[in-house]
Amino acid sequence: MTDKTGGAKVALEEVRFSYGEMRMHFDLSVPAAQIAAIIGPSGSGKSTLLNLIAGFETPQSGTIHIGHMNVTRTPPAERPVSMVFQENNLFAHLDVEANIALGRSPKLKLTAADRAAVESAIARVGLAGKEKRKPQALSGGEKQRVAIARALVRNRPVLLLDEAFASLGPALRIQMLDLIKALHAETAMTVLMVTHHPEDALHLDAALIFLENGVVAASGSASDLLSDKGPEALKRYMGTTA
Repeated sequence: MTDKTGGAKVALEEVRFSYGEMRMHFDLSVPAAQIAAIIGPSGSGKSTLLNLIAGFETPQSGTIHIGHMNVTRTPPAERPVSMVFQENNLFAHLDVEANIALGRSPKLKLTAADRAAVESAIARVGLAGKEKRKPQALSGGEKQRVAIARALVRNRPVLLLDEAFASLGPALRIQMLDLIKALHAETAMTVLMVTHHPEDALHLDAALIFLENGVVAASGSASDLLSDKGPEALKRYMGTTA
């Protein structure tokens, strides 16, 4: 897997979804090959937004496009998307190599090209030499590297990260952000990342999408939105209002 995946534009148009009493209404567009960080208070709809894009939730109305595809009713497995969760979802009985290979073949029936892709992904996330280790022998950061490598071998143009680094300490989180930055430079995929750390967006030189009460309250470059001239709602969330 040495060629660039290339990203795909992600667009939600008049997408409405209700979760209990919470009514959400998403209108947003993330250009191909951009990194976008999604922030906002708990319950503002961050994970739901990713789940709608991935297909784990279906909107009550509106459309979702990935690239030129209308994926609004497309099953998750058929969408050009990979997703990494806070819980890395590794199989304890499988080693690093096999856990990653699941991204190519759920039954682990691998072709020579599949094996080459797995080997390449292992090297790219810095796990060379640890192919035969089981998850219990890995650190938290290494487990998330396995999950990212599994997403990489799927070779999809869109990568979704749902608080993927929330359980890691500050130093490890920065390592993971640097890894995403390097992989993005290499593959040019589109990345949407839910985080509770707005500074992550600055570290990645990303766009910022701020959700509040189920709507996009602000969006733009992180450096602009997080500056003194940023919107008041975001300043309140950040605790930086005067």
